[in-house]
Amino acid sequence: MGVTLDLSRGATATATPVKPNLCGLTRAELAQALVEAEVVRPEKAKMRASQLWRWIHHYGVTDFAAMTDVAKEMRASLDDAFSLARPEIVERQVSRDGTRKWLIRTAPGIEIETVYIPDVGRSGALCVSSQVGCTLNCTFCHTGTQALVRNLTAAEIVAQVQVARDDLGEWPSPKEDRRLSNIVFMGMGEPLYNLDNVAAAVDIIADGEGIAISRRRITVSTSGVVPELQPLGERCQTMLAISLHATNDALRDKLVPLNKKYPIAELMAGIRAYPGLANTKRVTFEYVMLKGVNDSPAEAKALVQLLKGLPAKINLIPFNPWPGSPYECSDWKTIEAFAAILNRGGYASPIRTPRGRDILAACGQLKSESEKLRASARRKAAQAQREAD
Repeated sequence: MGVTLDLSRGATATATPVKPNLCGLTRAELAQALVEAEVVRPEKAKMRASQLWRWIHHYGVTDFAAMTDVAKEMRASLDDAFSLARPEIVERQVSRDGTRKWLIRTAPGIEIETVYIPDVGRSGALCVSSQVGCTLNCTFCHTGTQALVRNLTAAEIVAQVQVARDDLGEWPSPKEDRRLSNIVFMGMGEPLYNLDNVAAAVDIIADGEGIAISRRRITVSTSGVVPELQPLGERCQTMLAISLHATNDALRDKLVPLNKKYPIAELMAGIRAYPGLANTKRVTFEYVMLKGVNDSPAEAKALVQLLKGLPAKINLIPFNPWPGSPYECSDWKTIEAFAAILNRGGYASPIRTPRGRDILAACGQLKSESEKLRASARRKAAQAQREAD
């Protein structure tokens, strides 16, 4: 898949050498980096990597000087060769309901949004992005209106978790009373179009000596990239969520254009073959409620039939409006009636409470507001230049 990297914004006239950041490396990559930088001898690399790993991912340090059980000389060598810096937080917003959203700049022209939602899962969930922008163009999703810039690296994915834990004050990694207990890959982008980096990030996040969030508390959501479903299950062992939203190909083709490539029958076959699927590891189907589009009793009954025999639950998502959207949210009574049919069919169907709507942090609303602000600024600058000429 071809991607374009836009470096036209935020670039500086003089490039400054950037030291490699250790925060997003896997254990093996960390050990290799230490050897290649001649900071440690090869026979000591694994041990030193484990030592640094705990400081970086359990204690969350951003300064080598804080690594008190590492010799001063080695700390100085590490500081000369590497970085532990966090990405720039361009904007931090807090909703009336406690939801937090960060606009994070990881490189010139590369901005992503990350959202922390309290009281989800055991304590709270972090919705992370896997791409800058998106290619899927789902018609109900604000994020899909932002063109793809590129895939995020594993380091950029992990950095979202680190930024959230910095803000929540969750270092060192707590074993009890966590405020951030779950990770959901439901932010910007399609995770299965970036599986290598998503898998590496999951390995880092789930490592028991670091951030230590269990794979059973990590959910990867996909719009249905069928060939990558089995590799996802085998490599990540995470929970699976499917962005479904329709029960027939004609409607899903309109709502989720990827359906034209991987129609519902093919998608369902891939889901049924997902490694580890069981009553204790159910697949979650996400179904956004669109007024007069997919919310009829007939659609609810069709959904029960479509999922028959699958260990599954269905999250009903009230549509979250965004500027220029062609849809409206279903009436609450309609959503409740839809849920009742699913419940009678044997499927748990919680209605997701909209969170963070006032800061455009709710499901389907993520899109860097700075994109619009920059576009407006460029138009004004161009107009001023024309008037000056």
